[in-house]
Parts: sequence; structure tokens; C-alpha cells
Amino acid sequence: MAFIIAAISLAGAIALLLWGTRMVQTGVQRAFGPRLRVVLGRALDNRAKAFLAGIGVTAALQSSTATGLMVAGFAAGGVVAAVPALAVMLGANLGTTLIVQVLSFDIGFLSPLLVLAGFLMFRRDPASVAHDLGRAAIGLGLMLLALRQLMELMAPLETSPVLRQLLTLVSVVPLLDVLLAAALTWATHSSVAVVLLTMSLAGHGILPPEAAFAMVLGANLGSAINPLLEGTRRDDPAARRVPLGNLLNRVVGLAIALPLLPWIAGWAGGAEPARAVALFHTGFNLVLAAAFLPLLTPYAALLRRWLPERPSAADPARPIYLDPAAQRVPAVALG
Repeated sequence: MAFIIAAISLAGAIALLLWGTRMVQTGVQRAFGPRLRVVLGRALDNRAKAFLAGIGVTAALQSSTATGLMVAGFAAGGVVAAVPALAVMLGANLGTTLIVQVLSFDIGFLSPLLVLAGFLMFRRDPASVAHDLGRAAIGLGLMLLALRQLMELMAPLETSPVLRQLLTLVSVVPLLDVLLAAALTWATHSSVAVVLLTMSLAGHGILPPEAAFAMVLGANLGSAINPLLEGTRRDDPAARRVPLGNLLNRVVGLAIALPLLPWIAGWAGGAEPARAVALFHTGFNLVLAAAFLPLLTPYAALLRRWLPERPSAADPARPIYLDPAAQRVPAVALG
């Protein structure tokens, strides 16, 4: 009976973390969504600005998935070229690590203050920005509260021989940790929540460093799946270039990092486990961005070769106003 109560409490804390993450995302989207979309659209004329815009927009939305879906929509409509779109995705993957860095510190004492301030703001006019920001503040407070609950619930589990044996078996095969975290991230649409959960497990010694880093790799992989499945038009292969390119650079990074995990875990052994997980999450995305940004032009050319436009879309005899992609651009559709 005690095990059932503990399992329900743990599931409830994880659900609260996911719900808090969702409230932050929706609150910021409702407050600044159109403005963030405009900022993102204006920054897509070169890769450097696009990369920085990806970091900023994702840091505000707390969701690389949301940024990925926006960019996939731009690219599918022909509004933006593949190179700056891929640069945005590299920035988005780095931007989503910022909230993890903040929450890796012990700031749980701010939870009641955030919920109270958010509640007072939420009572304002529903059409106001303050109302939506209040929702985001409540969500952030709930995230901190959920993390504190997870720490309290997991403390007794440190001495559980059954759990330790189970995690030891899983840790022997890091690929299982990758697949588990990728599935969780895909299902929850939140790599932030999965990485925070991993930090909590590692911080209590329940998850060894190598397995924790493998789960971070899985979370990064899972965050690239949703834009590919949900943000593309099935009838045009070219619309899948950006989300597929983002997924492939995740796969390449994972394939390189996975064999190095024992060395990385040994090198990070002196750091506090939760902080080590957060630093690895940021470091992985920094290295990928540094490696892929200079190669985006040939990479985009390769994606165009793999996923060419439909013949009808590339046909010069076809009137441009009949092209669904062109109709999404007012200046073209009305011209």
C-alpha cells in the first residue's frame, strides 16, 4: 500500500511539473506570440541573426518544439530559406537549455511568491498582457513546487534496493536511457520537463551520471520529433527539410556523444550531479551549434537534393497565385 501511495505521489509531482511547463508556454504565447513570430520572421535574413532569434524566442516560450513548429511553417510556406531556418533550430535547441540552467539552482523558495504574484496578475482583464503573464508566473511557481516535491519524494528512494537494481540494469545499456527519454519528450512535448526530472534523479544518486547524460541526449532527440510529425505538409517533401535537418543533426550529435559518455561522466564526476546534467545539456547544444553553423549551406543543399520540391510546385508554367505556399505570403498573393 505504501508503494502505491508513493507511486501516485510521484506521478502527481511529475504531472504538476508538466502542467507548470505548459502554463509557462501558453502564457508567454498568448502574451507575446504574434510579436515573437514577427521578431522571428524579421531575423531570418541571415544565419547569425536567425541563430540568436532562435535562442531568444525559445528562452521566452520555454519550448523548442513551439519554435520548431513556427519555423517549419515558415519554411513550408516558402517564406524563409533552409539555411536561416536551420540556424533558428540550432538556436532554439540552445535556448531551451537556459531555463534548465536557472532551475538547476536552489530557488524553490520563490515558488509561493511567483504563484501569489501570478494569481494577482491573472485576475486582471483577460484581454490584457498582465493576465497572460500571470498565467506564466503561476506556471513557473508550479514548476518550482513540483521540483521540490520530487526532491522530497525521491529522498527515501535512494535506499530502495529494488529501484537501484532496476536502474542499474537500465544504466548498463545507455541506448535504453536514450530511447526512454526520447519517448517521454515526444509524449510530453517538453524536453525541459524531462531534463529537470533527470536532474532530480541524478541529484539524489538514483541515476548514475552516465545514464543521466544518456537521458539528456534522448530528450534532445525527442524534442526534434514533434516538429517533423506535426509541423509539415505531407504532400510536399520540401516542407520536411528543416525539421528533418534538425532531427538529423540531433542524431549525428547523439551518435558521437554516446560512445564518449563514460569519459564525460568521469570528467564531470567532481561536479554536483544535478548541475553536471544541466551543464552537459547546454554543452551538447553549444558544440552542435558550433559544428553545424559553418556547414549549413552545404547541409541545406544536401537536404534539397534528398527532398526536392514537387514537380507542380517547381513548374514555371504554373501561376504563382495558384501555389498554396505563395498564397501564405500576402505580398505575393495580392500582387
